[in-house]
Amino acid sequence: MSAEALTIGRLATESGVSRDALRYYEREGLLAPAAKTGAGYRLYEANAVRRIRFIQHAQRCGFTLAEIHDLLDLRQAGDACCADVRQRAIDKRQQLRNRIGAMQAMAVALDDLIAACTDGQRSVDDCPILAALERAGAHVTIESSDGLNVMRRKEGENGVA
Repeated sequence: MSAEALTIGRLATESGVSRDALRYYEREGLLAPAAKTGAGYRLYEANAVRRIRFIQHAQRCGFTLAEIHDLLDLRQAGDACCADVRQRAIDKRQQLRNRIGAMQAMAVALDDLIAACTDGQRSVDDCPILAALERAGAHVTIESSDGLNVMRRKEGENGVA
């Protein structure tokens, strides 16, 4: 262990991540202390700050912790190459585009529901939004191409989704 060993508190300060988040990263296998003191305090090498920043940036790009773990494993793999990382980035981009499309479809469904509710003074029992949601099974299909449920109007049907 070098003289630049960081306690969890110092690593939290230098990386801008909470101690709880660091402990969570440990539990997920993304971070490991290089050593522990006799009193049980975690000690990290200085390069742990760089690793935390990598994790944070990958999260901001939409990667899950499991996917980040895989990316970090690729770095350790002797047979991996940049094309492997690139393919994971391409796959993630497509997943994000699918989610964006699903969310846009949800927004359209909500637009339809909102447009159907022109009299905000009605009682909740007569609310067209709640009524439409109750009968949604008869008027919408559920699509889940990437794990998200999306309401879409069936072709040829009139009325609110």
